[in-house]
Amino acid sequence: MKADLSAQILSIVLPTARQRWRGMLLILVLALAIFCWQLGSTGLVDETPPLFAASGRAMAETGEWLTPRVNGLPRFDKPPLVYWLMGLGYALPAGTFWDPLGTWAARLPSALASVLTMLALGDTLLRYPLQGDSFPRRTAIAAALAFALSPLVLIWSRTAVSDSLLTGTLALSLLCQWRCYATGSGRRWWLAWIVLAFAVLTKGPVAVVLTGITLVLFALIRRDLSGLWTSLRPLQGLLITGLISLPWYAAELLVEGQPFWDSFFGYHNLQRLTSVVNDHLQPWWFFGPVLVVASFPFTPLLLFGLGKVIADFSGGASIRRIPNRDSLGHFACCWLLAVFLLFTAAATKLPSYWLPATPAAALVIALTALPPSLQQRKGLLIAWCSTAFCTAILAAGLLASPLWIPLIQDPEMPTLPTELMASGLVIRAAVCFIVAVLLGTRLFWGAVPGRLLAWQGPMVLFQLIALVPMIQLGDRVRQLPVRQVAKQVVEQRRPGEPLAMIGVLKPSLHFYTDQVVVYEGQSRWALVNLSDRLSHERRRGFKGVPRTSPGASPSVLVVIDKLTAAKQHWQGLNPQRLSSEGIYELWRLDRSLLDQRAADLQTEKFLPSWRVPRPERY
Repeated sequence: MKADLSAQILSIVLPTARQRWRGMLLILVLALAIFCWQLGSTGLVDETPPLFAASGRAMAETGEWLTPRVNGLPRFDKPPLVYWLMGLGYALPAGTFWDPLGTWAARLPSALASVLTMLALGDTLLRYPLQGDSFPRRTAIAAALAFALSPLVLIWSRTAVSDSLLTGTLALSLLCQWRCYATGSGRRWWLAWIVLAFAVLTKGPVAVVLTGITLVLFALIRRDLSGLWTSLRPLQGLLITGLISLPWYAAELLVEGQPFWDSFFGYHNLQRLTSVVNDHLQPWWFFGPVLVVASFPFTPLLLFGLGKVIADFSGGASIRRIPNRDSLGHFACCWLLAVFLLFTAAATKLPSYWLPATPAAALVIALTALPPSLQQRKGLLIAWCSTAFCTAILAAGLLASPLWIPLIQDPEMPTLPTELMASGLVIRAAVCFIVAVLLGTRLFWGAVPGRLLAWQGPMVLFQLIALVPMIQLGDRVRQLPVRQVAKQVVEQRRPGEPLAMIGVLKPSLHFYTDQVVVYEGQSRWALVNLSDRLSHERRRGFKGVPRTSPGASPSVLVVIDKLTAAKQHWQGLNPQRLSSEGIYELWRLDRSLLDQRAADLQTEKFLPSWRVPRPERY
């Protein structure tokens, strides 16, 4: 028994402190390059990010840090942490100089959350290398990159929403919990619960639910509930989490009352779990394909790693013989399964719901780098060959871009196919994936961690020289016209003149004009609603006044897209066309003509409907 233990200890290669710091420094440099390079060079992508950004900026401007507000209305969809962090960015001096588009401050919380997640993954594998891992630094860097190069992570880490912040805070909390269990000492057990409170302040009780499911599954698999309970002290931990996170909920409920309860808990939590909202109806197997896409092209390695863990699970009591410090793969599998089970059971399903599982998937992928048993070598070879095939298919699809790019038809980006073809960015991306296949397959018989890093290196290059420029191109085609028309609004708007956007609804217009915008759609009801709202709606920063009232503006500025403007009920209003930017036109409408058209439509039974409550209204 002692000989076996000695052999086990000798098989674990512990990096020196200097090696750990070098590894962590490399991970930090890679993380900053992947997530922070050109972070503020593009505008906000409609529709959700401008709502977050505008709420954070409003906090900095007004000093009201309790209730997030956007476009004159309270925004109850998410807790305040992401808005607070954005607001701190907007509160920094000289923002118009170093952040002219206002996007760096809005995106930084997401980017830094992913940077910290990479560092946490790397540090965990450097401090707790698994038995038989002869290259712990390589494994740590590979795990960090496996997370960073997930297509979902690449997109959402540069998006001004709360999903990446939830992923980062939850990952840090769960990794701290596993580390307490791995050491068995329970040192700093409280740290995990403090970080969990930040996750609760990011997206609500879902963080506690995911943590609970993960720990219950892990306790069942390990058959070690007492050890887990002793190490983590969940009762005291939940008390710490509650003491930090619940005061904001109590204060918000006290100030805002029933509307906050109905919107946040009723709609954005309970209703999303039990019913479909915003037409996000998906089949029960939705997260199966999402799992495949989220780790592509390393999905075969993920499936192989999950298969190894499942084989260990099937071993029954033998899993108890695996030391606590070697249980990270089991913990990651339970973590991933918790996300899969919870959101598969939810009625509303979105791809971003999978993000909290991406750090766990990265751990499983990287841990396939450990030397396999004789029975597993064939399976690992099949997984690597499948990864090479997936990467080659992706490269071939990019090389064939002249066949499918012309098929892209988006009325908001009519010039995208032509500009994308002319840019050469798709071919540049294809070259990166070809190089990845060549480097990875060349090392088929080398050390697996080195092979994984060889595969990942060209994909990091793809992010820097292809994906970021593609995002910039898309911004120029899709979002630049909105910024241009917003500039015209600021220049042309008269004092007290209301502002409306009709047809294609862009919250970024509110963000860039910093004015309350009345949003309505294309239909006849939209025209009737617009007329009625200009006379009667009340929200912070906007007070509807009947046209005939003293001091009322006789006109309204309207941003309308050309397809909507061509509809019959928007014709004949004799607008003054002030500007045309991309698909958008800026009109000045005489309210008397608008009111007359609305009155005519009401005789046809098109009655105002804007007073009907809508949880997603902005």
